[in-house]
Amino acid sequence: MDYIRAADILPQELLEELQQYVDGAMLYIPKKAEGKKDWGKDTAAKMEFAKRNSKIYEDFLAGRNIRELSEKYFLVEKSIQRIIRQEKLKKEESEL
Repeated sequence: MDYIRAADILPQELLEELQQYVDGAMLYIPKKAEGKKDWGKDTAAKMEFAKRNSKIYEDFLAGRNIRELSEKYFLVEKSIQRIIRQEKLKKEESEL
């Protein structure tokens, strides 16, 4: 990400006000909320993770234990436990 010199674009009064808080430091200014995209919106990553998590849950229901799943999917056991818990909740909610 390239940076923009504040002195080139900001009014002098605003620049002086900012300098009271971050004099000489780099400052990240986030996008407005309406300009943000949801995570994974432009890629297939979100869908791929959902498929993986579903497969982890299926494997768990088929009798694989947490340690086996951790080794198979290259995730720590806590992540496997979290995924199983989330997938179980999703399944329960869809059955209501």
